Amino acid sequence: MRVSFENKISENYKSFSQKIRVLTEEWVYNEIFCPACGCGIEHYANNKPVADFFCLNCTEDYELKSKKDSIGSKIVDGTYRTMLERLRSNNNPNLFLLNYSPQESKVLNFFVIPKHFFIPQIIEKRKPLSESAKRAGWVGCNISLQNIPRTGKIFYVKDKQIEPKEKVLKKWRKTLFLREQKEVLTKGWILDIMNCIDRINKQKFKLNEVYAFRKCLAGKYPNNKHIEDKIRQQLQFLRDKGYLRFATRGTYELI
Repeated sequence: MRVSFENKISENYKSFSQKIRVLTEEWVYNEIFCPACGCGIEHYANNKPVADFFCLNCTEDYELKSKKDSIGSKIVDGTYRTMLERLRSNNNPNLFLLNYSPQESKVLNFFVIPKHFFIPQIIEKRKPLSESAKRAGWVGCNISLQNIPRTGKIFYVKDKQIEPKEKVLKKWRKTLFLREQKEVLTKGWILDIMNCIDRINKQKFKLNEVYAFRKCLAGKYPNNKHIEDKIRQQLQFLRDKGYLRFATRGTYELI
């Protein structure tokens, strides 16, 4: 896998945005495989409203977003209402995120966020455009990357270093159990516990370390009066799905 762009293909384009669109799309098409099955991906026609790429073998769809210099904590997206409608439908694509250096004309980071990590809680509503704007009143949205667990960011390229293909495929398979969770509230709880584990930042951690987040979780779920019970329930669920294991009494280990 190369990390440099093929600059020659953008020579006939004038604007920077056109050039970078051509360069990034060419790179993804030629270098990236489907994380679900390992096959190559195809490019949709430009008038496809939702996705940019798809896999002929397993039919997964992918939307491509690009950011220069640094990844940051947010990705600017389209209309807020449309995004929420997509999350409720079956045609919401997985997200490819490409981070590049315009000076080096190279990919710095590239990862995929599987669509089963997308819930309304990670979508931030932006302020409506002012009355003087061309699209006055229009309301856009941001995708909050900081609210997505680490396992929801599957890197192909990290800090210009290429990850092995088998590692990408294994990480994709690890969280497929989330697709079984159709209820937004249920999935929200699972993702919140995953985020709590991320913040503990240990391979092995104790139940009391997860309990330390109960105040924060109670604020997010004010109708739940049994937060510690819910925490244990989600940890047991993640154990049953092979995400973690019980090491000893009150101690867990990530797999």
